[in-house]
Amino acid sequence: MELSVHSLPNGIRIVHQQTTSAVAHCALFMDTGSRDESSAEWGYAHFVEHILFKGTKKRNAYHILSRMEDVGGELNAFTTKEETCLHTSFLPRHLPRAMELLSDMVFHHQFTERSLASEREVILDEINSCKDNPSDLIFDEFDQGVFPGHPLGHPILGTRHTLRTLNREKILSFIARHYTTDRMVFASVGPVPFRSVLHYAGRFLATIPPRTGAPPRERFTGYQPFFKEVRKHTHQVHCLLGSPGYDQHHPNRYGLFLLTNLLGGPGMNTRLNMALRERNGFSYNVEASYTPFTDTGICTLYFSTDKERLERSRDIVFKELHKLREQPLGTLQLSKAKQQLTGQLAIGYESLEHQMLSIGKSMLVFGNVEPMCEVYRKINEISSGQLIGIARDIFRQDALSQLIYQ
Repeated sequence: MELSVHSLPNGIRIVHQQTTSAVAHCALFMDTGSRDESSAEWGYAHFVEHILFKGTKKRNAYHILSRMEDVGGELNAFTTKEETCLHTSFLPRHLPRAMELLSDMVFHHQFTERSLASEREVILDEINSCKDNPSDLIFDEFDQGVFPGHPLGHPILGTRHTLRTLNREKILSFIARHYTTDRMVFASVGPVPFRSVLHYAGRFLATIPPRTGAPPRERFTGYQPFFKEVRKHTHQVHCLLGSPGYDQHHPNRYGLFLLTNLLGGPGMNTRLNMALRERNGFSYNVEASYTPFTDTGICTLYFSTDKERLERSRDIVFKELHKLREQPLGTLQLSKAKQQLTGQLAIGYESLEHQMLSIGKSMLVFGNVEPMCEVYRKINEISSGQLIGIARDIFRQDALSQLIYQ
C-alpha cells in the first residue's frame, strides 16, 4: 500500500499508511533525545516525556490517561538517545480524539512544581530499579566508556544530581530550545483515508505556531578502546564487548545489521548462542545489537555466565569474531543469513504499531520512507567480501572495548 506524505506550513511532517485493519495507531515524534542535553541537563528529555502526561491547560493527569483508555485505547511514550515519541492505539473512529490529545499534551502542557517533584521521585525509583539490574546497568556504563565526555555517553534516565536540581523554569527552557516544529513528525497507520488525517491535522497541528532553531548536535570523534572490570558481587559475571558502529546514513549499515543478526540476533541458531549456550552450556543470555545514530553508532556483544567460565566464554566469542574477519560466508550460509534477516523484518512489519513507529522514525531521520522491497534488495545485494570488510572494521579485537561486572 502507498504511503501518503504532507508537510504542514509550520514544518510538522505527516506520514500515513492506509490499511484495512480494525485498529489504528498514531504517534508524534520529536527529534530530541538524551544526546541533546548539556551536562547540567542529563535526564531532561526523558523527564519531559514523563511530565507531558501530568497536565495541560484543560486536562489533569487523570484526564490525560483516561482520554484513550476510556474508549479501549492505549497511550504510551518512550525516549531514546535521539528522539522522543508519544504514541497511541485505538479504534479508527477515535482518530480525532487521539490527534487532539497528542497535540494537547505536546503543545499545551502545563505542570506545577508539585507535579515535577512527584515525577522526580518516580524517575529516581526507575534509576534505582536499573541499578538493581546489572544486565541493564552494564549497557549504560559501557556507553559512558565508549563515548566519554560526550552527550551520547550519559544515561537516558539522567542522574540523581541533575534530577534533584531540576525545576519548572529549566524544563520549560529545555522544551523551548529543543522541541521545534521543524523537527517533528506525525505518523499514522490504519483504515482511515489520508484526507481525514489531513483534516484533523489541520485542526490540531497546523494551528501550532512554527518554531525552528534547535541547536546542532555535537559530533563524536576520538574513540579509544577501554577495558574495565567492576566488582558487583553478583552471582553471575556480565560481559559486554563492542565499539562504535556506522551512522544512520552509512552504506555499510545494512551489512552490519546482517552481521550482528548472524552473531546474536533474536534467532536461537545465532553463532554466539550456538557456541556459548547449545554446544557448551555456558550462558543463558547471549545477544548482539547495533544501534546507528546521526553521526556514529554502537555495536555490542553481551553475555552472562558463571565466574569460572568467563575466560573460556570470551575466548569462544573472540574465536567467532575471528571467523567473521577471516572466513568468507559460503553461498548457502550467506543466503540463509539474508533470508533470516529479511524474514524477521517482514514478520516485525506485520505489526501495524511497529509499522507506524518505523515509518515515523524513518521520516524523522531521513525525510522519507524507504519501501521494504528496497530494504530487502539492499540486504540481498550484500556480498561475503563486504561482510569480511565490515567485520575487520568493526570487530577487530584490538578495537573492541570490554566491560565486565563480577
